[in-house]
Amino acid sequence: MTHPTLLVIAHGSRDPRHAATVHALTERVRAERPGLRVETAFLEFNAPSVPRVLERLAAQGADEVVALPLLLTRAFHAKTDIPSVLREARARLPRLRIRQADVLGPSPLLNATLGRRLREAGVRPGDLPRTGLVLASAGSTDPEAIAVIAEIARELRHTGWCAVRPAFASALLPRTEDAVRELRAEGVDRVAVAPYVIAPGRLPDRIAAGAEAAGADVLADVLGPAPELARLLLNRFDEARLPVGASLSA
Repeated sequence: MTHPTLLVIAHGSRDPRHAATVHALTERVRAERPGLRVETAFLEFNAPSVPRVLERLAAQGADEVVALPLLLTRAFHAKTDIPSVLREARARLPRLRIRQADVLGPSPLLNATLGRRLREAGVRPGDLPRTGLVLASAGSTDPEAIAVIAEIARELRHTGWCAVRPAFASALLPRTEDAVRELRAEGVDRVAVAPYVIAPGRLPDRIAAGAEAAGADVLADVLGPAPELARLLLNRFDEARLPVGASLSA
């Protein structure tokens, strides 16, 4: 094999919707770039595991793999878990060249995916001046990840929303319901909740429950297998293969 393989590494979940969404996204990536071999692996809960896929690729004669974390921020999994798994694989499979691509966020393509999901949920451009947005992420204790979510919220505030608040499903406050109620207390007419998560699961369900409990007017879907997200995966794949210092816009 002479062409590199794209290995998409998802976290995994006991919720079957998670793996189904990840596979739907990788299918869209394949459709976007015919001829590119795209494999999927999971850190936990789902099969196949990352080591198993890498061992299979090496046995089939692959010589280069780009491992792409299906993660929105650089937190523990991107900084520790995945590098550790890949480091062990390199030691076991010295003939297989393994590069780790960057995480997906931040990116204008992610913001575009958020916009797509909000429009699908019924938000129209004319609604923005009287609508507050809750950007609901999974949550993290990593300062870099927290700062990225805060910066995305600030960027979205300048796209026409009357207010934007970050919220978190774990690790941090405020929760989704708190952010919705805060916007209501400030006199915002309508409140929309946008989950900044890729696939369904326990934490996205917690976001949805919080939105419902607080009476949000709009709840968007998870990012899922959107075309913008598929293009972003391909951008990160291409960037990982560029010379050091070069970059693509994403």
